[in-house]
Amino acid sequence: MSTDTVSGKFDQLKGQVKQSIGEATNDDSLANSGAADQVKGHAKEAWGNTKDAVHSVSTDAKTNAEAEHDSVHASGENTAHNLRDSIVNAAHSIKDAVVSHTDDVKDKH
Repeated sequence: MSTDTVSGKFDQLKGQVKQSIGEATNDDSLANSGAADQVKGHAKEAWGNTKDAVHSVSTDAKTNAEAEHDSVHASGENTAHNLRDSIVNAAHSIKDAVVSHTDDVKDKH
């Protein structure tokens, strides 16, 4: 909860008290000031909630991006491993073919 949200709730409470006292004592200026404080408090609380929501969405997006990065990184590592294995297997097959062909040539002479 942001400080704006807390401050907004405090302003609302303060405004309710001022408005109640102003109405009880027939002091329109105090009652109006209390109503203004309540409006200001509602605006602050809404702003605080908006900031909290943005922070939450930002944190979630960062977490999701990090998870996606880790997934892509792991996938890339797996692909690289598979590619290296394919290259090694191809080299092994070529070597076997060359050795076999060389053995055939030796046997014919």
